[in-house]
Amino acid sequence: MNKLQNLLNVELDEALFLQLMPEWQGAKIAISVLSGGITNKLYRITSERGDVALRIYGDKTELFINRDYEADAIGKMADAGISPKLIKYLPENHVTIVEYITGSYTLKNKDFLNETLREKIVAPIRRIHESKVTLPKLFNPLVEVKKMAKILADLNVTYPEFDIAGTIQSLEQLAQAINIPESGYTASHNDLLAENFILVQDGYEDRYDEPMYIIDWEYAGMAPRYYDLADMFQEVLVPRDVEKSFVEYYCEGKEFDKNLYLIDMFKPFPDIYWFLWSLIQQNISTIAFDFYNYGRVKYENAQQNLQFLKHEYSMNI
Repeated sequence: MNKLQNLLNVELDEALFLQLMPEWQGAKIAISVLSGGITNKLYRITSERGDVALRIYGDKTELFINRDYEADAIGKMADAGISPKLIKYLPENHVTIVEYITGSYTLKNKDFLNETLREKIVAPIRRIHESKVTLPKLFNPLVEVKKMAKILADLNVTYPEFDIAGTIQSLEQLAQAINIPESGYTASHNDLLAENFILVQDGYEDRYDEPMYIIDWEYAGMAPRYYDLADMFQEVLVPRDVEKSFVEYYCEGKEFDKNLYLIDMFKPFPDIYWFLWSLIQQNISTIAFDFYNYGRVKYENAQQNLQFLKHEYSMNI
């Protein structure tokens, strides 16, 4: 059982998996590594008993992820048909196991240029926001950025090449201008990168109720719904006309200008959040990844969006 307490540093094999899922004893099991995780180790395990994805939590991710909240979000969003099902939550082993969507395709940034996919992408986002689900985490974008800044400061590292304090001041001014009370927040995913959209492929539609599912609910919580679209746009970085097309699909022709304005106003927040997250990971993660340059690009994108807001909406920031 000692290896179960240290799964991050060993390769998952059948014996270890069966300690986590003894109900699969006697089944013919195949284990493969899933790519794409930069904070967690990910595996896919298949047998005649099912098809599951197993996540082993990254080192020190408890600094900014509450796994109880994540499991709660997965369960509620699975009930709403938006997330794959939660199979097993094992916080004592730093493991979450969810349904793997068999016969699926993981979206890439380029797929967001395909207009035939836009309604399939937007539909589950809209359903999250309209679900009336209450999640335990409150995700106030400005507060979350400040929490990240404090975690970074507590690591006693400095990055004078970035104006963190000045940028947070700009975000404070934006938050004042946006002025959405926390009482107006909805359930939100808060990490809508392309790889978190799972498309059911031809030939497998009869197995699932929906054509698209959303995975990885680590940062889910009650948030301004516009933040989700802003975060997605800052991840996939599509041209402006494509952004506007997505907003048209999302708002279904209602209050387009208001939706676009508020999504634009939130764009610097996720970039600074993930910039600070990256610098924290640079100092604590044991995973081989260039967190510094990943964060630097996020910071630069945020600065560009702050300039955009000055010119597009005459924001004095």
